[in-house]
Amino acid sequence: MSSERAVLNASPIITLCKSGQEELLPQLFTEIVLPGAVWEEVEAGDITDPAVQKLGATPWLKRDDTIAASPLVHAWDLGAGETSVLSYALARPDYVAVIDDAAGRRCASSLNITVIGTVGLIVLAKRRGVIGYIGPGLEALRNVGAWLSDRLIEQLKQQEGE
Repeated sequence: MSSERAVLNASPIITLCKSGQEELLPQLFTEIVLPGAVWEEVEAGDITDPAVQKLGATPWLKRDDTIAASPLVHAWDLGAGETSVLSYALARPDYVAVIDDAAGRRCASSLNITVIGTVGLIVLAKRRGVIGYIGPGLEALRNVGAWLSDRLIEQLKQQEGE
């Protein structure tokens, strides 16, 4: 994946903030965008949620309300966040869509949108030398509620030489 810009859905930013790993994002990408629909979804969370607290206080996290839903994406009947993220990335092919939702990922694949998930960000961070090991990052994701099986974690660790 060669994109230096990312547009994020709610679950990746929430999970990264809850697990204390949000600072990986500006080390991986030069620009990180949340469409307005995603920003509002995150903002609607509990005030004690780390993602809610960091929305306005994180200078590298940009809100963009300029994108309209693409009819090609809208036809998939996804949630507002997924639709806005994928519409944004479809209109701007130099952005990678960061999305975990399975239906959203299928939509992205059908429209040739570059996509990566939260787990993929941890792997990418290791491959780019931002972190030394993926194991602690994957465990941190699991500890805040991300469903990652032992088998998946072991496969990924083996794949990355851990």
